[in-house]
Amino acid sequence: MQFGLFTVSDITTDPTTGKARTEHERILAWDAMAKKAEEVGLDVFAIGEHHNPPFFSSSPTTALAHLAAKYPKLLYSTSTTLITTNDPVKIAEDYAMLQHLTDGNIDLMMGRGNTGAVYPWFGKDIRKGIPLAIENYHLLRRLWREEVVNWKGEFRTSLQSFTSTPRPLDDTPPFVWHGSIRSPEIAEQAAYYGDGFFHNNIFWNIEHTQQMVKLYRQRYEHYGHGSADQAIVGLGGHVFMADTEAEAKKFFRPYFDNAPVYGHGPSLEEFEAMTPLTVGTPEQVIEKYLGYADAVGDYQRQLFLVDHAGVPLENVLEQIEILGKEVVPVLRREFEARRPAHVPSDPPTHASLVAEGPDSPFHLVQPVKTREENS
Repeated sequence: MQFGLFTVSDITTDPTTGKARTEHERILAWDAMAKKAEEVGLDVFAIGEHHNPPFFSSSPTTALAHLAAKYPKLLYSTSTTLITTNDPVKIAEDYAMLQHLTDGNIDLMMGRGNTGAVYPWFGKDIRKGIPLAIENYHLLRRLWREEVVNWKGEFRTSLQSFTSTPRPLDDTPPFVWHGSIRSPEIAEQAAYYGDGFFHNNIFWNIEHTQQMVKLYRQRYEHYGHGSADQAIVGLGGHVFMADTEAEAKKFFRPYFDNAPVYGHGPSLEEFEAMTPLTVGTPEQVIEKYLGYADAVGDYQRQLFLVDHAGVPLENVLEQIEILGKEVVPVLRREFEARRPAHVPSDPPTHASLVAEGPDSPFHLVQPVKTREENS
C-alpha cells in the first residue's frame, strides 16, 4: 500500500505570530518536505493545482520535475490537475514530458476544481464542469493512446491530424486517478475507464465516503475491470500529532480555527468526529485510519495533509518524521495483514503497466466491457 503526503499549497498567516510565509518560502518548503518524506520511507508526494490566492501552486509539473530530480525514491503525483480549465492538449504534453524526466515516476489526479471564479479566467463556465471533465478526459486518453488524432467536440477547437508530443514514455500513458469529493458522475467516469478513484474526504463524514467509494466499486465491476473489491481506491486525511492528545490540541487549535478550509465553522472536535482529521497521538491516528479499510474496503493509497493553515515548517517536518517512523509502518503492516490475496496492494505504476504489454486494456481509449458483454 502507498502512503504519502499531499499539499493544498495555501499561504496562511500563522495565528500565533501574526506572520505569513512568503510564496518563495512556501515553494521552497516543498523541497524540505519531499526530502524528509524520502528519508523516512514514505511513498508518494502530491501537489495540487490552484490559480487563486491564498494558494500558490499554479504549475505543479514544474515543481514535481524539480523534486523528482532531487529525491527519486518518491513517486510523484498531483493532488489535483484541473481537467476542466486546462486544455487537454497541454495536459497531454506536460505530463508526458514529466514522465520522461522522472523515468515514469509520476501519476496524476484529475479534478474539476470548485472555485467558481477560476473558470471564467480560463474561458470556461463552471455550470459545465461535469461535461467539461467528461469530454476533456476522453480527448486526453485519445491524445496519449493514438498517434494521430482527428477530433471535434463542444469545448475546444477541433483537431486535424494532430500528434501530441512527446509521446508517453515506453508508449505507456501515466496512470490516472479521478479525484472527487461529492460528484457521483466522476466516480462513474473513473469506473468506466478502469482508472483509480481518489476520494479526498478531508471535509466529509464517513457515510458519504462509503457511498461514493461503493458506487465506484460497483460500477468498476459492472464495466468488467475486475471484482468490486479489486477497484483502485485512494483516500485523503489530515493529522497533527504530539506525545499527548492535550498537547496536540493545544498546539493545533489556533491553526484549525484560522484554516482556509476549516476555520470559522464547526469546532475542532466536531470535525474530528465527522472527518479523517485526527489531532492527538500517533496511536490515535493509527486506530482511526485502520478503520477506513473496514468502512470502504481494502484500498491502495493513503495521503496525509500536514502543512495546512500556517503550521511552521519545523513542525511540518516533525509530523512527517512521526508519520514515517511511528504511524505508517504500523498501518502498512496491519492493512496488508487483512488484505485478501486477490486484492492489489498498490495502484498501477509505470513499471507494472509496461509489464502488462501493449495489448493490455489499459492502452485502449475505451477499455469497457459491461457485465452483459462478459457473459
